[in-house]
Amino acid sequence: MAFQVRRVITGHDSNGKAIVKIDEIVTNVREGRPGAMAHAIWTTEGFPVNNDGQEDAAARPVQTTLAGGTILRVIEFKPGVQARNHRTDSIDYIVVMAGEIDMEMDGTVVHIKAGDVMVQRGTIHNWINNGTESCILAVALIDAKPVTAGGKVLNAVG
Repeated sequence: MAFQVRRVITGHDSNGKAIVKIDEIVTNVREGRPGAMAHAIWTTEGFPVNNDGQEDAAARPVQTTLAGGTILRVIEFKPGVQARNHRTDSIDYIVVMAGEIDMEMDGTVVHIKAGDVMVQRGTIHNWINNGTESCILAVALIDAKPVTAGGKVLNAVG
């Protein structure tokens, strides 16, 4: 059976009463690369965030980052996921929900497993699953300025 994510999105009715607006299994799922399935949960634009909208913000077409905004997704990395060395112009808050995975960056490998939390600060990296089970990550990507290190701007790539 394919991995499924349930999302529960709250809001308000016309009288201001708090209600559940969406309660469903995520169907907006895309394969970012072979072996990596991203389940779209929600997006926002601008700060502070406007919570007045009635539209399903997970339906907004986005790539890896959203200028001036945030993206929340749950990603399944299957064993043997295809390599994709990349850097984003974002700060990413990552929670390992299940399984384990290696995160490689410039020759360094960090092994993380269920319950671990990572903050990815615009570094070049690649996710590698050499295990026998999928690794499930909850990832919040928040727009950020490109990193500057050693007097050099390190723009998004990959």
